Amino acid sequence: MFTKKDIVTEIKVLKGAPCGATWNAAEKIKNMPVKKALTRFGLEVQFFCTADPASWDPIWGKSPVHVAADIHAAVLKTCLKKKNKLQIKA
Repeated sequence: MFTKKDIVTEIKVLKGAPCGATWNAAEKIKNMPVKKALTRFGLEVQFFCTADPASWDPIWGKSPVHVAADIHAAVLKTCLKKKNKLQIKA
């Protein structure tokens, strides 16, 4: 992820959901403030996800759509933390 003045300028998806939701959601958060993008990314994944939202995963206690959103949001947050650490060290 690339940012400029706390705005998401570019996202490079290395691995994503088979349905394509990751790439579609990444496009939607471009040019968005980072703070808003962290919240919005998971929601955008839910909009594009093709998993059945009516099914329920007994392990997670959520539908697959919600699990996908949580995972995507967590990965985006981790990437941002790693990026910030690299900038501080450089």
